[in-house]
Amino acid sequence: MTPRGWAVLTLAALVLALLVVGALLVPWSRPPAPRADQLAALRDLPADQVARGRALQAALRPGRYTGLAVGLLVALLLGLTPLGARLVELAGRPFGDHWIARAVLGGIAVVLVADLLTLPFAAWRQSVLTRYGLATQGWGGWTVDLLKSYALSAVLAATVLLGFYTVTRLAPRWWWAFGAAGAAGLVVLLSFVLPVLVEPVFNRFTPMEQGPLRTELTALAARDGVPVRDVLVADASRRTRAVNAYVSGLGPTRRVVVYDTLLREATPAEVTSVVAHELGHARDRDVWTGTLTGALGAAAAVVALYLVGSWTPLLRRAGVDSIAEPRAFALLIALVTVVGLVAGPVQALVSRRIEARADAHALALTGDPATFEAMQRRLAGVNLADPDPPRAEYLWFASHPSTVERMAAARAYAREAGR
Repeated sequence: MTPRGWAVLTLAALVLALLVVGALLVPWSRPPAPRADQLAALRDLPADQVARGRALQAALRPGRYTGLAVGLLVALLLGLTPLGARLVELAGRPFGDHWIARAVLGGIAVVLVADLLTLPFAAWRQSVLTRYGLATQGWGGWTVDLLKSYALSAVLAATVLLGFYTVTRLAPRWWWAFGAAGAAGLVVLLSFVLPVLVEPVFNRFTPMEQGPLRTELTALAARDGVPVRDVLVADASRRTRAVNAYVSGLGPTRRVVVYDTLLREATPAEVTSVVAHELGHARDRDVWTGTLTGALGAAAAVVALYLVGSWTPLLRRAGVDSIAEPRAFALLIALVTVVGLVAGPVQALVSRRIEARADAHALALTGDPATFEAMQRRLAGVNLADPDPPRAEYLWFASHPSTVERMAAARAYAREAGR
């Protein structure tokens, strides 16, 4: 069998594995609360809070969609015309057109051009958040964080690009197999190292101070049977007023992180409710699920790029001879961008189902639906969220159930539990 034939079989196996993992590990049987309950919850929210949240989202919407459109157009312009190949050549020319210079510097140049052309929309978003009082970071701090992000992205990109194009040179017929394995391994590796090496670049983390709240949270984790390395507090207030918490890491790197803004804005019982939600992610091994699906998806993407990239009309349009050469990197970016936009609603749906399961876990663990609902009110109010966003935006972008869905779920739990 030819390498292409093996690639087709491998892609089919990876897609099947993704479907099986999704069917087994994603809680598809947990539908949202009835719409009537959601509308009742919406009516109970303060009208001024709802109006302000919707006003912020309306103010952000033009820049968000324009930025997406510009990013897509830039990716297509560079990838589906010879412009991207020429940009890679220009980056490598000062170094004698060496393939490493083309691969690393050319790849970074393509990404940097796209980032710079969409940078005004990121700045515009920051200005809107500042105007509404949600962002607390000045332009100096925002710029420093942006440069940190660029630096980390450049290091990671250089490593991946060098590894990828080394493989394409050493194994020109089978690079897709080695590339798929490497992409999957990278996803797993990043799940371990990002919490330890990358997150501290942008925030300072300190163990939650000893006291009744930490004791309660530690006891909650023990009662839930969830091994958590630590409960940390992130200094998010230097950047935003938004409140949040999350779980990250795998095995020995797993930790629950609470924003310092959450500790300031919420009651201890509400913080406990949020952490119970995060413990649900840990108990149901949602980080493992995300890592596994991400690894399978990355491997499938590499094989699919190999198969699609051998289509002659596509290569001719990009002005390259092979998808595996550094000059074709812009074409790779264009294909990945399109696939990412198309896959967005599926990823959002999976995320919402997983988050809804964590909500149910928090309700069952604490047995306190009133506090859970109060916390959702507070989250929406402080974060200036639209509690019931437009349906199209919700389906395409929402990674969590809406505020009214979560409030309705708490009320449904209270009815079933007789509380």
